Amino acid sequence: MQLHDVWFVLIAVLWIGYFFLEGFDFGVGVLTKLLARDRTEKRVLINTIGPVWDGNEVWLLTAGGATFAAFPEWYATLFSGFYLPLLIILICLIIRGVAFEYRAKRPEEKWQTNWERAIFWTSLIPAFLWGVAFANITRGVKIDQDMEYVGTLWDLLNVYSILGGLVTLTLFTFHGAVFTSLKTVGEIRDRSRKLATGLGAVTAVLALVFLIWTQVSKGDGTSLAAMVVAVLALVGALGANLAGREGWSFALSGVTIAAVVAMLFLTLFPNVMPSSLNEAWNLTVTNSSSSPYTLKIMTWCAGIATPLVLLYQGWTYWVFRKRIGTQHIAEAQAH
Repeated sequence: MQLHDVWFVLIAVLWIGYFFLEGFDFGVGVLTKLLARDRTEKRVLINTIGPVWDGNEVWLLTAGGATFAAFPEWYATLFSGFYLPLLIILICLIIRGVAFEYRAKRPEEKWQTNWERAIFWTSLIPAFLWGVAFANITRGVKIDQDMEYVGTLWDLLNVYSILGGLVTLTLFTFHGAVFTSLKTVGEIRDRSRKLATGLGAVTAVLALVFLIWTQVSKGDGTSLAAMVVAVLALVGALGANLAGREGWSFALSGVTIAAVVAMLFLTLFPNVMPSSLNEAWNLTVTNSSSSPYTLKIMTWCAGIATPLVLLYQGWTYWVFRKRIGTQHIAEAQAH
């Protein structure tokens, strides 16, 4: 295995980490409308991800930076061709971060309500658009012989990509509901488990159609194995949720996300961005990668920095591991 192959795998791992972690906090953001009944419950939901949401976004920055450094041609084509959807995602992430920080800065109901709406929409929209983007990357887009995207925005909105967007939206929301049941106590915990059951059933139907479509059109034996893991993990997550085993349910919903992303990357390799116009114009790990020396330096840096980042982030989750409920919000307000 050459270094450009290694970095293709590492970038896939970074996206898996991002969707596993940011997936549940996107889901929690969506649940502020679907699950919370009042402002106190919305605050409980927001507090479950308050200490970790910004750390989760580091995985996106790392994935984007690694793509830029390891596969500059891929990065250039992707960010130019998908400019508008990625810009919308970026704007949503900026507004979402501001909403988390500014929501409680003033006590007025209108002020807090507006920021809560912002959290909902800026969680829902990226959760959908990431699925649209990755479905298009897997399906193939209009790339010419100069490695440039020559399609339009409307070419990115097709049945397959919209289905991919619905899969990521429902899967992340299910993941968030399971996380909420794992991190809360009382009535909100019970309702999140019930909601997760319905969300999981919808997710299973959409995901099965999407995965079978992907496998039939692009897959091979390895992607089929990833698909089987994804389906079994999702069924296991639903079963664990029904049994009240929130920890197992969360772990298995995370495995589902990891297996789905792995399947998409497995269907791509050795391409990184297929051309729907001519297979000879596909961007591959070979023709879009940086020099071997650049990849070597990156590998040494990643080998040193990655364990430190994982230890720090793991420590953060350990420190904020306790469950919370509406009674904790009342106690904080009393003091």
